[in-house]
Amino acid sequence: MSRSLIIIGAGPGGYVAAIRAAQLGMNVTIIEKEHLGGVCLNWGCIPTKALLRSAEVYHLAKNAESFGVKVKDVSFDLDAMVKRSRSVSGQLSGGIKGLLKKNKVTVIEGSALISKPGTVEITLKDGKKETKSADHIIIATGAKARRWFDQKEDHPRIWYAKEAMIPNFMPKKLLIIGSGAIGIEFASFYSTLGAEVTVVEMLPSILPQEDHEISSFAQKQLEKSGVKFKVNAQVKKIDPTDVTVNADIEVDSKIEQESFDAVIVAIGVVGNTENIGLENTKVKVEKSQIVVDDYCQTQEKGIYAIGDVAGAPWLAHKASHEGIICVEAIADLKAHPLKRSNIPGCTYSHPQIASVGLTEKKALELGLKIKVGKFPFQANGKAIALGEPSGMVKTIFDEKTGELLGAHMVGAEVTEMIHGFVLGKSLEATEEDFMNTIYPHPTLSEMMHESVLDAFKRVIHS
Repeated sequence: MSRSLIIIGAGPGGYVAAIRAAQLGMNVTIIEKEHLGGVCLNWGCIPTKALLRSAEVYHLAKNAESFGVKVKDVSFDLDAMVKRSRSVSGQLSGGIKGLLKKNKVTVIEGSALISKPGTVEITLKDGKKETKSADHIIIATGAKARRWFDQKEDHPRIWYAKEAMIPNFMPKKLLIIGSGAIGIEFASFYSTLGAEVTVVEMLPSILPQEDHEISSFAQKQLEKSGVKFKVNAQVKKIDPTDVTVNADIEVDSKIEQESFDAVIVAIGVVGNTENIGLENTKVKVEKSQIVVDDYCQTQEKGIYAIGDVAGAPWLAHKASHEGIICVEAIADLKAHPLKRSNIPGCTYSHPQIASVGLTEKKALELGLKIKVGKFPFQANGKAIALGEPSGMVKTIFDEKTGELLGAHMVGAEVTEMIHGFVLGKSLEATEEDFMNTIYPHPTLSEMMHESVLDAFKRVIHS
């Protein structure tokens, strides 16, 4: 007997869960009130990468002569960059629609409200209502940007991620509040296009989730490109006018007053738990996140939550993986719980940052005896040939067992390399497995090998 499943939300968690459930023979309905692909595809991961690619091309064109290429009168068209970004998102959203159709998933455009466990009331886009019931319900409603604490209404000069992706003007002077991945990616984008960017971070270092040595290296590289940082600092007040945004920034217990053309608020997200009927269930919410167990089950039998609405890290690939785990658990397959230490994190700025597992500081705090290896980009032939000699690969191993505890990278294309270490961690590979692997030459991946060798005093090229 096939199971029936309703999924609320068609982001990277919801639509992946829907496809896997359909593969397993379930009768699947997915309800989405806005865009297939969710925030990630439409207003997050994908369109920001398209914008960053445009900025990268502009940067390369400006520096083309260093590669022996002559380019005259290099300029950029911000509207055209945004148009391309929106086109990329539209293309992929259409692709998801095709995948859901191929897998015979019923797609309903509208808002969902859980009226009681197993039953969902749907308000369609034309205002009509209908009710659907299912054996299981997965909540995949995602999250939204955390608002500035005293902002009562939208202002054209106070931007969140969505507004920063579709700017109606190019700011000459830009303030970014928060130095997580979102803040740093926008800092990189706008700085590359010539804006004077200031990033304010309340903690002692930028990218606070990253290994300190990596975040410090990234900060220095971004500063070379013109980004200014104020750490251990807080924006106490922002006062927007028709032509500027005045900000009070507390640094070393002193208030600095400065004016900007626009402000990007990147201070985290809050789960979309409102107006979906959770009050009609036993589902528990803490700090805007739905509480779930290792298999994404809430405290209400038959109701599950995945992705951003179910807690950090707020990453698309985490949401997709949870979708698979949840559905396979519903199908009584031998699902494996999510191992958070194996979730990679990526920041697509210039330079890129990528990591998985424990930082050096965290490993030491846990009382582990470790071996640390490092290898610089400037000693790698491919990096030099690419004109990208700034960067580092850092690996952390358990001294006794040789287990890879963490890997941290900064530099060109590291977001494309981190999967090698993620796979190694997932397979519980030891230093010998990495050492005995043959890495192709010339590639940036050779630095992964050399970093492991360095941890055990066997490095060749440094």
